[in-house]
Amino acid sequence: MDRFLVEGGKQLNGTVKISGSKNACLPILVASLLTDEPFILHRVPNLRDVRTTLKILTALGKKTQYENGTVTITADGELKNSLPYELVKQMRASFWVAGPLLARFKSAEIPLPGGCALGARPVDIHLKGFEKLGATCATERGNVILSAQELKPAKITLRFPSVGATQNLMMCASLIEGETVLENIAKEPEIEDVAEVLRKMGAELFTDEKGRLVIRGRNKLNGVEHAVVADRIETGSYILAAAATRGDVRVEDCVPEHNSILLEYMQEAGVPMEIGENYVHVKPYQAPLKPVRIKTAPYPGFATDLQAPWMALMILAQGASEVDEVIFENRFMHAPELVRMGADIVTEKSVARINGVKELSGAHVMASDLRGGFALLMAGLCAKGITEIERVYHIDRGYEDPEGKLNALGAKVTRYNPDKDDF
Repeated sequence: MDRFLVEGGKQLNGTVKISGSKNACLPILVASLLTDEPFILHRVPNLRDVRTTLKILTALGKKTQYENGTVTITADGELKNSLPYELVKQMRASFWVAGPLLARFKSAEIPLPGGCALGARPVDIHLKGFEKLGATCATERGNVILSAQELKPAKITLRFPSVGATQNLMMCASLIEGETVLENIAKEPEIEDVAEVLRKMGAELFTDEKGRLVIRGRNKLNGVEHAVVADRIETGSYILAAAATRGDVRVEDCVPEHNSILLEYMQEAGVPMEIGENYVHVKPYQAPLKPVRIKTAPYPGFATDLQAPWMALMILAQGASEVDEVIFENRFMHAPELVRMGADIVTEKSVARINGVKELSGAHVMASDLRGGFALLMAGLCAKGITEIERVYHIDRGYEDPEGKLNALGAKVTRYNPDKDDF
């Protein structure tokens, strides 16, 4: 398996352009199952999860082509309504096919999903929503089996503003004639990007005066051409990496307002920045970083996906800070690896207490999930000596060409495979 060798002590300088959003393009790609007409998506990042999604669409009967950031999806024979476990286990987002397949076939059989190890992350919110729309849900032999004689619009209140459930139910309801109302939904920018695609396909979606999402579906949806919104998590990650190395980096082709709370906390920590309409310029600084306590929350709160990179910044602050992770359990797996590099972190249940250190040292560490992997990469950039990171396939799931983008900023990150490469 590929690893990264990171030579520390390199200040990042220059310009980095942000890719399209992973968390938007995956459900949008899945939305192609709602139509037989051509589906064209631009600004699609070349990521492991994207490639897995295209394999899933192909397995379901679509023809897919990826070239220079554009995906073209067309019909290729009869569409299927079930998936093999071998594909589903690679990515939790594969469960998003359930909504479109249920809407198209009134039945679907999907293996329970896998993905990175961030706790149980149950799909019960999805299933309760499907039941409200008229489906019956059963689990047999590790598969979720959905069936309905007829699907009908409904009023659905989510017990938690789940991003995946919101997107799954949006897609399903868009192909059901009548008015479906979703309450307590996720409000991430990626949700709006999916909604915009569904509007272009012919459904009507809007937020009413009570903050509920109203979906007026149709019995047939059109093909679409769309460009994916900027990835706010990649944006935040590179902003944090620039700050951690005390660099001079302009992060372009982004939407700063999507990271407004992160930018507020960074300014509170003492990081100087210039914020424009579609860029954030992180400027070099000499003063010690100030510790800041954060608590993750659904959007527009502090993103759980930026919790690990934020921790990689706070381990270099002067004083004590805290991270309270309330979205996912088991999301501090990067903390022991950062400790191996010299960080002072103590975790207890949902809280990580961090005492800042003057310097980190390179070490042999292992990525256990996507965002934790980028936190280790950040720490390696700041550490003395060489850091070797195993299981970088986790990082590849959500960051397009991370070593290429970082090296263009002056880092020295080398990808190698110990089973193939001679070092």
